[in-house]
Amino acid sequence: MFVLKKKITKIILLVLLFSLSLFATNRYIFAEDSGIQECRDNKISVQDCPSYIQNKVSLLQGQAKTLSSQIAIMNGQINLTQARIEANKREILDLTLDIDTATKKIITLQDSLKRITDIWIKRVVATYEAGGTQPMEIFLSSSDVSNLLVKLNYLKIVKRNDEKLIIDVQQAKNDYTNQKDIFETQKKKVEDLKSQLEAYNNQLSQEKQNKQDLLVQTQGNEENYQKLLAQAQAQLAAFSNFTAARGGASILQNQTVCDDGWSGCYYNQRDSQWGNLSLNNTQYTIASDGCLVTSMAMVYTHYNHKGVNPISINSNSNNFASYFPAYLKYTITADGATSTRVGSIVDETLSAGNPVVVGVSYDGGPISDHFVVLINGSSGNYKMNDPFTPDGHNIPFTDHYSVSRIREIHKVVF
Repeated sequence: MFVLKKKITKIILLVLLFSLSLFATNRYIFAEDSGIQECRDNKISVQDCPSYIQNKVSLLQGQAKTLSSQIAIMNGQINLTQARIEANKREILDLTLDIDTATKKIITLQDSLKRITDIWIKRVVATYEAGGTQPMEIFLSSSDVSNLLVKLNYLKIVKRNDEKLIIDVQQAKNDYTNQKDIFETQKKKVEDLKSQLEAYNNQLSQEKQNKQDLLVQTQGNEENYQKLLAQAQAQLAAFSNFTAARGGASILQNQTVCDDGWSGCYYNQRDSQWGNLSLNNTQYTIASDGCLVTSMAMVYTHYNHKGVNPISINSNSNNFASYFPAYLKYTITADGATSTRVGSIVDETLSAGNPVVVGVSYDGGPISDHFVVLINGSSGNYKMNDPFTPDGHNIPFTDHYSVSRIREIHKVVF
């Protein structure tokens, strides 16, 4: 009986914990979409709302790393993207109205230009005909002096009107050209804004997915979140320790080699093309801590994504963990293709013609402090592309590392 009561109590506690987790999750979810409303409540314009939310997000990023603060930051980013979408839509609407106005002006100016040009042509003909009249003819055809003066004055007025018509025609042409330029410029702006709007919508979907992924990974639990954070921090610390042990991440020149016996490209993380770049806008660099990013770029080229390089992966912030932005996620996207690292067996994967991304422990510890790409071989006799070693393409794995110190084995699936 006592055992039964104990089991019932345990079940009740689990139910309560699950309910609290759902409550926490809902609380985080309900925090979304509040940014734009807050701007409205504070009478902040649609155009100024993104800056207002950005300032709030920057303040949140300075807080201690906890699950609740991370969710708050993610909600802030979601609200920021939504605010940018609204500002973008408003600008498109305003420009569309301007284009409509410009179109109407162009039509009016076309009519005006045609009308003035027709009048001008008639005046040219009339002036030409009048110009053929000799002064003696005017004098002889005049009934008296008063009539002569009227005719001479008329010719002066005609001349002035002709000059004014010429100016009006030229001004109409200028106005028409200016409106056409305005129309084309605004049309181009709308096209650019629509492309930007599509990018913002994609970004919004990804940000919401990232938040959902984090809630799933942590189950709304602070302890789980701290474990993920500690894992990411340890990984980056291991990368930095490896770089220090190998004498630092000096920049190298002309390291890229493509189709070097494995139908892909070899990249070096220390290459001058990207080595000095910040790893996803953090204090780390690709040269010192970008071995996994560079290894994944090499694998992408093997699968016919030849345009992918370390910059391609590094430039997409969604490829990195929200809770530690220098930590590359297992599922990433580059060149429109999404891939995932999954556990594998080295020889089996290599025999099928697929590369293997392995994490090795340089210092013998439990954490992978460097990643390389095995491209062929078997039974411990492997050739690799090492993103750190100068000209490290198609070189023997055991010349630099020990098979016994391999800590992670992944194949990449698309």
